[in-house]
Amino acid sequence: MANSPNSLTENVTLHTFGDPIVDACFLGRTAAFALNEGQVLLLDGGQEKRIDVHKDGIILVAARAGTALLTGGDDGRLMRTFPDGRTEEIAAQKGKWIDAVAGREDGAMAWSTGKQVYCRDAKGEVKTCEAPSTVRGLAFAAKGYRLGMTHYNGVSLWFPNTAAAPERFEWKGSHLDMTLSPDGRFVISTMQENALHGWRISDKANMRMSGYPSKTRSLSWSHDGNWLATSGAESCVIWPFKDKDGPMGKQPQECGVRNAKVSRVAFHPKMPIIAIGYEDGWVLLCRLSDAAEILVHGARQGAEGAITALAWDQNGQNLLFGAADGKAGLLAMPA
Repeated sequence: MANSPNSLTENVTLHTFGDPIVDACFLGRTAAFALNEGQVLLLDGGQEKRIDVHKDGIILVAARAGTALLTGGDDGRLMRTFPDGRTEEIAAQKGKWIDAVAGREDGAMAWSTGKQVYCRDAKGEVKTCEAPSTVRGLAFAAKGYRLGMTHYNGVSLWFPNTAAAPERFEWKGSHLDMTLSPDGRFVISTMQENALHGWRISDKANMRMSGYPSKTRSLSWSHDGNWLATSGAESCVIWPFKDKDGPMGKQPQECGVRNAKVSRVAFHPKMPIIAIGYEDGWVLLCRLSDAAEILVHGARQGAEGAITALAWDQNGQNLLFGAADGKAGLLAMPA
């Protein structure tokens, strides 16, 4: 970004899908969007393909698992959509909602309904466990086949392939989303009380990260695992995790300060650059080293609805974003 212009808006192709976008990801070169009204929209080379995946319900949650997009709905179905448009029903539980979903690079996946958690490995074998209360968030560890889940008064870490009960990490309050550090040393949850809470896994030492004016619902690790970017403030708040104590006793960095709250964050997969989406529809790129900013999408380009999806492709050459008003964009990074 040293010699980059102040704006990359001319490198963005815009689309209007009509329905609110729940989440999005790249499946290879194909951009996949989960739409609130139960459809998955695939975008490849400018060609759109819209698929009725949840015909009797809406999509509540979505996540990428390997080369497919997982979607969970209020119809009790967990569906898998591939980049060629094929769909597969993974689970169906009539009368229940799919509350949370997570995926791994090898195609393994996890989902929850109420207190019940299901984990399906890459070979298709499903294991289950019951959490202490309704599960709000799920996340796989980067190393080993281990699943984290949030619930009231803490989080639990579970090895599905063992008979051992999930290990509990306790902190009073309602825990929402979660993530595990790439090196496996820390687990972090977002909370109803406008704060993050973390634990060092080795000794369960507590880390409270507060000061947010609203709830944090988006988390993203830097490519080296040294930084955790978060939403929930009028800037992207970035916590340090390089040292053995993580952010204990340290102040976070901030970048992308605006008069609008950050709604989504996504670190570049290879460089210390963060994509930041805001509640007013703006999208910026920000360099971690000096907080230099580049505009991707703003008011002149029709930004209005809150950014609800933000994702890089595997090589960091393309960035997609989606919004609550059904607008979306695809940025092709200049060579």
